[in-house]
Formats: sequence, structure tokens, C-alpha cells
Amino acid sequence: MRTSIATVCISGSLVPKLHACAEAGFDGVEIFEPDLVTAYESPEEIRTLADRLGLSLDLYQPFRDVEGVDEVVFADNLRRAESKFRLMNRLGMDLMLVCSNVATATIDSDEVSAEQLRALGDLAAAYGVRVAFEALAWGKYVDDYRRAWRIVERADHPNVGVCLDSFHILSRGHDPSDIEKIPGDKIFFLQLADAPALDMDVLSWSRHHRLFPGEGSFDLSGFLGHVLAAGYTGPLSLEVFNDVFRQTDVRRTAAHAHRSLVWLEDQVRRLDAPEPLRPLTSVSPPQAFDFVELRGSGLDEVDLVLEQLGFTFRGRHRTKPVRLWSSGRARVILNEQRDNDRPAHLAAFGLEVADADAALARARELAAPPVFRQTHAGEQDLPATAAPDGMQILFNDNGPDPRWLAEFTYGDPENDDVARSIDHVNITQRWQDFDEAVLFYQSVLGLEAEPAREVASPRGLVRSQVMRTPDGCVRLPLNVEPQAEQRTQHVAFSSTDVVGLARAARRRGLAFLPVPDNYYDDLRARFALDDAFVAQLREHDLLYDEDPDGGFVHFYTRTLGDLFFEFVERRDAYDGYGAAADAPVRLAAQRATAQHPGT
Repeated sequence: MRTSIATVCISGSLVPKLHACAEAGFDGVEIFEPDLVTAYESPEEIRTLADRLGLSLDLYQPFRDVEGVDEVVFADNLRRAESKFRLMNRLGMDLMLVCSNVATATIDSDEVSAEQLRALGDLAAAYGVRVAFEALAWGKYVDDYRRAWRIVERADHPNVGVCLDSFHILSRGHDPSDIEKIPGDKIFFLQLADAPALDMDVLSWSRHHRLFPGEGSFDLSGFLGHVLAAGYTGPLSLEVFNDVFRQTDVRRTAAHAHRSLVWLEDQVRRLDAPEPLRPLTSVSPPQAFDFVELRGSGLDEVDLVLEQLGFTFRGRHRTKPVRLWSSGRARVILNEQRDNDRPAHLAAFGLEVADADAALARARELAAPPVFRQTHAGEQDLPATAAPDGMQILFNDNGPDPRWLAEFTYGDPENDDVARSIDHVNITQRWQDFDEAVLFYQSVLGLEAEPAREVASPRGLVRSQVMRTPDGCVRLPLNVEPQAEQRTQHVAFSSTDVVGLARAARRRGLAFLPVPDNYYDDLRARFALDDAFVAQLREHDLLYDEDPDGGFVHFYTRTLGDLFFEFVERRDAYDGYGAAADAPVRLAAQRATAQHPGT
């Protein structure tokens, strides 16, 4: 289906917005009136530019406070409308959005509203224009799409139809199944927006917190399925009011927006929607982490910590300044080829998948940029793409031992299986990129989003959301910390005996992240733990959590550049991360050690 986007969704002035929308792959745009009013280009110039860019001008919006008024006010409303219809003729547009009255309505009558919409339709027809009536969730009298349709049906005019907006319907909890009772040719336009579940007035919720499909809590797949079942054949258009998106880079946000529609089409296609929707290459969720790759200056210090943790040095790459440490299926690559002007940081991770080529094809279909990585003859060329924050993701066909391991030589045989695998990779996002990252990992990698939560830190609340496979073999906690001095990442390895590992690592000289004694006093209050066990935790700076399904023992290293390591032991069926009580302790300890390195 054709795709469209309201210009209000993205930042900047109208001309750069049009260029960004065309570049992202949209077929058309909704012209938001303030964008035109503040543009220096004439309507004719905007029309010509859109034609040159291959964009249709699908909807002029909004026209407010028309129906439900007395005769004097309505006469002036027709005057206003006629002026806009002339403007639309100059733009070459034939559809205008008419919102239900929120300010001037004084008559609560379907019959009066229908008569006035019929009169508006007569005037619109004289200019070759149609009007799409939309029930705003905060409309004075008309705030339900079903009432809007009753009014349009009563108006019985060929130039008057409805506009359906997912936010106005789903935010009020209205049942969208009745959409199928509306004839498809009377659904003149469709606007889509997702949103987080918030307890606030609907107007503020709408004006500041809408999201692109796949980033919120709405069932947009089911909603769109009802619209298509009704017979709607117009464009899928985004109308997202969000303070973040209207400040970020216009091209990046437009690409982000288009990715959300491509993903949504694929989701609805899986529900056997009646309309032909574009398919994405089908892929299974990742099956495991293959490796993590660290880059930057100070990697010698990382070598030392990995050795203290019990990892085995597996050798240097035969053609590149790259070395490998491993333990079990936990593999850490240290890459000194690039980024030496930055502290040590997490730059890439590999995933084991059922079909690496299919995984890359899906990423390309979702406009994830390809990544070129130099390989020599005989070396395995792993397909790679990049996340919105630049994190590189490499795909490898699942198997017993990756072929690329043979490219590392003169290393030691693995002799101490301290880690079983990579448990999770924690990726800190900039505040303005968080929602984009959630959509990216959901759409490109097929990960599921757990409910977001907030964790206390010395600099405010940390927003955290875990993206994961259903079986938990790949977990990507995404965090955004307010006023963070650096975007610290961390890699967590799983172990069957964290206590024994910590004891051995301390003998090798590992500097643990220090845990305050007050934590262990609080631990006694929270859980009925054996005194000897608590003493053991205290001795090795270990942290502990439990839930009804099991327990969780873990520790952190000190920060190395822009990253740190964690070792975790999941006992029984524990499936969390110790976020509620342990993460605030970790964040406070990291800040304290950064300010006073000798502590």
C-alpha cells in the first residue's frame, strides 16, 4: 500500500521535510497547515517540488471547529473553508481534514452537525475537494469515531467521509471492530500513531507522547486489520506528535518513521489482511550471541581484566590487529584497527541465526544501513548491518563452532570454562534515540520488548527496556540515563558458579566494583538469607536478588573506558536482572569510583 506522513511528525521547515520524506521512501505527505503558513515558498512552488520529488500531497490539515454551531458562526466557517479550498487548488490537493469541534460548538445534535457537513460538502465539491471528518478524542460533543460516522452517514454527501485516527480511537479504549461496518469508500483517510500507556489527560498525551508504530502499547496490527477489512484502499499515513521527533535530525527521523510502516505492513500481512501488503523476508529470532567486539584505546587493560576473570587468550587474527579471548561460548574480540581516539567501548556484536543472508536481507528491507568490513582471501565474510546509534551487528549461520575462529592463531587452548555464554548486552542510548532503537531491534532482529521500567540513579531516573528473544538466549537491555557524562555499555556473561569465579578472580588481582556495607544490611531485611551466605557475598562484593522463580548472584568489574563486565548466575528459573535494588547500587558505586578512583 502507499505510505504517507504528516509533516508535523518531523523537524525543520517544509522544504527540507519534503526532501527527507521522499528520501526515506514515502509516497506522499499530509501538509500540516502551520508548515505551509511559515514557508517562504508559494503553494505553486511547493506543488512543483512535491511533483519533482515523486510525492503526492494527500491531505491538507487541520480545519477546526466547523460543525455544531449556530447559523452566524457557521456562515463564517464556510467563509474560512472557501479560502482554504482555493489554497488547496493552488497546491493541487483534493482532501481536507475536518476535526470535530472542541471550542465553539454549542449544539449537541447529530442532525445539525450532519446538515452543516452537507453544506460544507456542497462548497467543497465546487472546488473539486472532499472533506474527511475526524472525531477528536477530546471533541466537545463528537469524540467517538462511531458517532462521527453516524453524522457522515446522515449527511449523505459524496464529498464527505470520515478520517480514522488510531490514537483518537485506541486512547479512549473504543472498540475498533465497528470500523468494519463503515463502507471502505467512505473512509477517506487513515492516520496511524502508537503511544505508551500513560495515565494523563488525553490532549497532553496526544500532543506530546505519540510514537511510531511498534514503539508503544497500542494494538495497531489489529486496528489496521479492521480498517483493511472495511475495504479501505488509501494510503497508510503517520500522524505523530512527539517533542523528541520534532527536534531530531529530519532525515533520520523520516527513515525511522518509514521503517515503522514497513514493519507494520508485515505484521498485518501475517494476520491474513485482505489487502496486498509488502512482505518482509521472514527470519527466526537470533539463537545466541556469537561474540562481542570492543574497540578503542586502553584495550591492554581489558586484556588484563579478561585474564583475571579466567578467560583464555585464543590468539591474534592472522591479517588484522585483532585478538580474541573466550570462555565456553562467550567470545570477546579486541579490535585495534579503528576508534583509537575513543576509550574502550562496545562497537559490535555478532548473532548466531538460522540464515545470515536472510537476516541481512530483512535489515536492508527495513532501511538498516549495510556495514563494510574488510576481509581477505579465505576469511569468513559475516553479513553486517548497523543500528541507529552506529552499533554494528554481524550475522553468522548457527553451527557448533564458527568458521571465523580458525582465523586466530598462536593462542592457548581453552582450559578454564568460567563462562558459559554471553547472557546479555546492555546498550545505553541517547534520550532522543531510545524509541528508534526499540523499533529497530524489534523489526530488524525480531526481538520482543518487555515493559519499560525506571531505575533510580544519582543523576535521576534511568529508563530501561529489555529487548529479547522469547527463550531469553539473546537479551539486549536498552537504557537511557539523564545527563549521563558518558554512554557506558556493559557485557554480562553467564556462569554456573559466580561465587567461585569471584574468589578466583580476586586471587588474580581483579578490582571489583565496591559495594557499600549498607547494601548487605538491606539484603538481610529483604530476604531470609543465611548469615554465612551474606558474609560470602560481602567478602567478594557480590550482589543478590531473588523472585518466586529463583535467585540471582552477580558482580561487576570496575569501568574500563566506556564499558564494564558483569558475571551472572541464574538459579532455577530466575529471569530478571536485579534491576530494582541492585542497579541503583551499581550506578551509585560507578559514580563514586569515577569521582574518587582510589576508593
